[in-house]
Amino acid sequence: RLGNAHPSIAPYELLPCADGPIAIACGNDGQFRKLAVILGDEALADDERFATNSARVQNRPALAEALGKLLARDEAGAWVKLLLAAGVPAGNVGSILRSAAALGAVQVLALKGTAALWSPKVLRAGMGAHFALQLHEGVELAGLDALRMPWLATSSHAGTLLHRCALPWPCAWIFGHEGQGVAPELQARCALTLRIAMPGGEESLNVAAAAAICLHESARQRGA
Repeated sequence: RLGNAHPSIAPYELLPCADGPIAIACGNDGQFRKLAVILGDEALADDERFATNSARVQNRPALAEALGKLLARDEAGAWVKLLLAAGVPAGNVGSILRSAAALGAVQVLALKGTAALWSPKVLRAGMGAHFALQLHEGVELAGLDALRMPWLATSSHAGTLLHRCALPWPCAWIFGHEGQGVAPELQARCALTLRIAMPGGEESLNVAAAAAICLHESARQRGA
């Protein structure tokens, strides 16, 4: 395993900013150049170690170090706004919101550093879900203490199989970055850790797909 990194795409992981981590995914060389421009160092995209995805994957530690130094100049929220405007993916938030609304969720809390819930790209992907949910963004970890219900976390490799578990209701689902998963400090506070059966042998699922499966199972078990 590669921790919070995708095995064949770079960067596609959590990277540190001045106040905490941000999830950045560059699926092609054009997106990486946009990232380098936004971060103020376009020469990074011409560096032979980082000019192509295969080169970036091969030189992942050096890439993470270079990006970390640039990102450390500002807070995660500020970078998220710039990166979303430039078309650099920062997550699957819109798709998760759409599934949440369709499957009966009431509210969504986005921790500080998550992609802005009302950004144009997230709004388009949500397809109207924003207006069916109570949305709270920029939430600090301490703010989750108000959730007086069981927390359920997902894992790609540990925990009880989702379809074999009696799920509590109401509950709060905790979804993390698809490479790293749920942060350890959140995982430790969850009543249940669950994994999705993957008989095809894949290591993990896209976080938006995993969220849809988990929310559907919650809705199915409560007879929605």
